Order: sequence, then structure tokens, then C-alpha cells
Amino acid sequence: MKEDLKKIIEKCKAEDAVAAQARQVEIDDPTTENKRRSFLKKSMLGGLSLAALMNASIEDTVAHTTSKVNRLSNPSDLKITDMRVAVLRNVGRTPIIRIDTNQGIYGLGEVRDGADERYALMLKSRILGLNPCNVEQLWKIINQFGGHGRLGGGVCAVEMALWDLCGKAYGVPAWQLLGGRYRDKVRLYADTPGFDDPSEFAAVMKERTVDQGFTWLKMDLGIHLVAEQEGSLVNKDFWGGAKGQYDTRDYMSYGSTQHPFTQVQITEKGLEGLAQYMEQVRNAIGYEIPLCADHFGHFDVNNSIRFARAVDKYRLAWLEDMVPWFYTDQWKTLSDAIETPTCTGEDIYMLNGFKPLIDAKAVDIVHPDMGTSGGLMETKKIGDYAEENGVAMAMHMAGSPVCFMANVHCAAATQNFLSLEHHSVDTPWWEDLVTMTGSQPMVTKGFANVPLDAPGLGIELNDDVMKEHLHPDAPGYFEPTPDWDQKRSWDRTWS
Repeated sequence: MKEDLKKIIEKCKAEDAVAAQARQVEIDDPTTENKRRSFLKKSMLGGLSLAALMNASIEDTVAHTTSKVNRLSNPSDLKITDMRVAVLRNVGRTPIIRIDTNQGIYGLGEVRDGADERYALMLKSRILGLNPCNVEQLWKIINQFGGHGRLGGGVCAVEMALWDLCGKAYGVPAWQLLGGRYRDKVRLYADTPGFDDPSEFAAVMKERTVDQGFTWLKMDLGIHLVAEQEGSLVNKDFWGGAKGQYDTRDYMSYGSTQHPFTQVQITEKGLEGLAQYMEQVRNAIGYEIPLCADHFGHFDVNNSIRFARAVDKYRLAWLEDMVPWFYTDQWKTLSDAIETPTCTGEDIYMLNGFKPLIDAKAVDIVHPDMGTSGGLMETKKIGDYAEENGVAMAMHMAGSPVCFMANVHCAAATQNFLSLEHHSVDTPWWEDLVTMTGSQPMVTKGFANVPLDAPGLGIELNDDVMKEHLHPDAPGYFEPTPDWDQKRSWDRTWS
């Protein structure tokens, strides 16, 4: 024991000598600001003297030498000095933000997939000079600038970065700051692209379970699967075949028209075709694996009920977003009429947006996307409120490893959590965008590992891989953003 202790002490002495030299160089640098110089001098005086370690008790020595607290961090004196951005070509378009501080530590956050980085950059002037560890206070300053769907992307990115910063400052994982963890591993569900050929799709789903180890799956089960079968749909030709729900360029297009207003209907032949498709998938993967479904198409609640009843016998884990989330009464009607659990929420901003659905018991499962719902703490509040009302929570995620790991911390800290989406299973470079700062890999056989020995979100960016996958319309990599430094409006919403 004593020999091991001596080795630890000698290693710490060497590391402290290097750190002390680096601090002295910065102190002697004439460009170093006085506040920073004062902080560095204080940090050289704090803590247990390494020279005294040999005379200290074993308990004190081990506590000091194994401490994870960043000795260069003084959380009460932290100040935000900058916000910068790099935009990835990932799930379309994914902006990553970095919030810098006066002490050299920084936090990472992510603007939701498909959203604009300027949603986050416009918040820079609201948080400059403030202490990032006052997360709730800063959240109350900025949350008025968020909204449902991608409008929540900016404030959520900032909130993620603040928890990453705070965790690094105090030397603890983000889940610890949320009140502790319920689990060490987070169950993932693998999103899988659809195939018109059900046998081909079933083979891919089997690969997910056997080779990749996923214990929960999701599929697209929409009317697009039967749209080419004559007599399967009513009124589809008017909407370009009723296939283009992602084509939202035209305000009056099928993809932009709310479900009740298309008058697309499914015939009995169409329902039979969808049931046959579902039969082949279930035969391939069996019934042990929970299987959920979404992207059904834009049709009204009556057709939703008919659709759901046609596949009830296949015991799907949930049917997701069959009608828009804000039609609480329609969700209640749908949920009461079918046996399969219902699920919605990936476009809802903050707990107040979820409360009508939860209070009315209109859905069985809430499904927040942390890039919209409000970040780590607000999403945990959503889960806790749902739990009090007997509603479970799954989590939607279609971003980079930054947002993924933020979700992992929140899922670890929320009791009624079911499963987290992994949207980039088939992207070979996705995990390489970051380096895990703890001792475990990001994902092991269908489960995300909760960081137990790494502060903040538990990741650092892999700059070389990040630069290889920047979006072509935003090629810069964390370039200066001085245009966003100045606040030009009065933000208070009450008199």
C-alpha cells in the first residue's frame, strides 16, 4: 500500500510542478488580465501541500490525490466570455455551440437537427459576463426566446452547455447535478429507415438485434407503404401521392398541412396491406423486442383509430404522432379507442406544453426531444410530472453525440424513463465526433453507458473528425462571433 501511495504522490508532484509552471508563465505574461492573474495566484495557494502528503493520513492523502475537482476552476468566479459555433452535416444540419469562460473551461451544447445556429447566437449577448453555474437563473433569462419545434433549439443548446460547464467546474457528472442517477446504463431504441419490401426491412431489423444488440426498435409504418396499391387510399393524388410529409417548402403542401385537413383516408384494402407488412416484420423479430412506430402520414383521428385497430394485435410499444401534439382532445379520443399505447412530444417546448396531455391522460407515453423540450433540467421536470400522473417517458434524439450524451445524463436521472432514440446507428463516423473523457465507451450493445467518472457531459470534441463533416454552407470551425456580443432590446415581458 505504501509503495503504491508513494507512486501516486510522485506522479501528482510531477503533474503539479507542470501545472504550477504553466500558471506562473500566464501570471508573468503582460497580456494577462488582472482578475485572471489574481485568480491564478490564489489557485497556487489553495489545497493540501504536496510536500506535506507524506505526513498526512492515508485517508487525507487518497482523498486529495484522487480528487476529480479541477484545481484551476473557481466556480464562484466563473464568467461567460464567448459563444462560438460549428455546424455539422449530420441528420441534415446540426449546429454545435461552445460557451467559453474566463477560466479556460468551456461547455458544449447542440442546436436541434434542422434548426438554425442563429437561434443560439442571438442569446450570446444575454449571457455574456454571467456565471454559467447559475443555470436556473440563466434559463429564466433566455427561455422566453424558445418555442415549440425547432424554435426551442437555441435555448436548449445553451442549457446543455451550461450543465456541461457546471459539471466541469465542480468536477462531477451532469447527472449528479440533476439529483443523482437511477441507472448506470441507458436503454436505446434504434431508429431504422423503412423499406417497401417487408422481408428486406425485417432482415435489417434482425441485424439490429442480433449483431448490434438493440433490445428496442422503431420503424416507419406509414401509408406510403401501400400508396402504390390501387384502391388503398382516398384523395392521395391531390397530395402528390400522399408521400411527401417531409416536403415543407410550400406552405400549403401535404407536409405542411395538419392531419385533419387533408381528407386522406385509408381503405380496407390499404389497412389489410399495412397489417400484412406488420405481420412479416413481427415474424422476423419476434415478440420479445418492443417495437414502436411513427411517420404514418397526414390523416385525421378517425383514420388513426382504424389504422391503430388494424395493428393492435401486433402489440407495438407505441404509436407515435398520429395527429398533431396540440390536439389534446383528439389524442384522448384516440387513446381511449385503441389498445396500443400512444406517444407524442418531440415538438413540445417546456413542461407547460406537456401538461394538458398529461393532465387529461390523453397519451400513455410522453416523448420529449431535449433539443426542443428545454434541455436537461426541464426534461427531467417533464418526466417527473408525467411519473406523478402514471405516464411513462421515452426520449426522441436525432442529433450528434453532444446532444446524445446530454440525453443520457437526463435519462439516468429520471425514474420513469423507458428508452432513448439512437438515430445514427448506420453512420460509421458518428461516435468518432467526440472522445469520451471517462473510462467507458459511449455505447455497448444497444445501451449507452452513463459516465460515472467524468465531469460534465463526459465528452470532448474530436476536432479532426468534426472538421471532416462540417456543413458546406457553414464551413467555419468555432470562428469568432463578435456581431452577437451586443444586446439591443429590452427583453422583459411584463410591466
